[in-house]
Amino acid sequence: MTRRFAPFLLASVLLATTACGGADKPAPSTPGQPDKVITGVIPIVDVAPIYLGKQQGFFSKRNIDLELKLAQGGAAIVPAVLSGEYQFGFSNVISLLLSQANLGPKLKVVSNGNNSTGDPAKDFGGVVVKADSPIKTAKDLEGKKVATNTLKNIVDTSVKSLVRKAQGDPTKVSFVEMPFPNMGAALEQGQVDAIFVVEPFLSAALAKGWHTLATWADVAPNLCVALYFTSTDLVSRNADLVSRFSAAMQESLAYADANPDAVRQIIGTYTQITEDVRKNMTLPKWPADINRSSVETMAGLAVTDGLLKSQPDLGILLP
Repeated sequence: MTRRFAPFLLASVLLATTACGGADKPAPSTPGQPDKVITGVIPIVDVAPIYLGKQQGFFSKRNIDLELKLAQGGAAIVPAVLSGEYQFGFSNVISLLLSQANLGPKLKVVSNGNNSTGDPAKDFGGVVVKADSPIKTAKDLEGKKVATNTLKNIVDTSVKSLVRKAQGDPTKVSFVEMPFPNMGAALEQGQVDAIFVVEPFLSAALAKGWHTLATWADVAPNLCVALYFTSTDLVSRNADLVSRFSAAMQESLAYADANPDAVRQIIGTYTQITEDVRKNMTLPKWPADINRSSVETMAGLAVTDGLLKSQPDLGILLP
């Protein structure tokens, strides 16, 4: 299973939006029939609430016929939303901030996605080192190689923040890009000195006796990792549909947060994660409300690291 946390590739977005004219096409409505809505998601733990929401009828009762399309990441989801192929999509916070900076105000967040557990000792993603590693703190990552699933995105931004908080110099850390499923073997073989992994790969790493240096929760309290979004064109053309989708997502998030057993079951329907692994892995939190302060924190980190030239106007992106 490849998990990319919705990496954003500007070139592919520009190509796709140019080819499609960049115009959003609202979901067609037929009197007496539900609105057909396609939402782009990634086959990862984080999107369990929307699958549960569909299963529980939270969308259908709001007259939405929801279809979930699996994509490899934001490089496919963002242009599909902008072109109108998808009405909504799922992406990590840094990717959305970069899209706003590079494309202008064409995307609008409509719902929270998922958050850190808020517990540094037990989260669903973090920096891992081997049991016998001389690396004891994030500062010790100076001069070391750290595996990240995507360069210049949410994972390496988080690692740099952790190093900085530990009074280290993040510019002295070397990042090696590789898929999450490959990281354990790379650490085992000494190709890298540390890895940033998420579930279910985090549980697998800890089962080897390896340990975490820091987690999502150490970056910011209750860190907002990802969000659901749409195009600003769809907001202006069919605000009622956007409002109904947002309400359905809020109910779905609340249901997922309150029903972890249902989450573990539904994950098995759209991923290849086995039941034994699902039973033991740490789940994200799914609050209905967006943690705006943590989005502001990530935006500030993106500016500090040079991903963004200036602090973005979050009032344009966030609801």
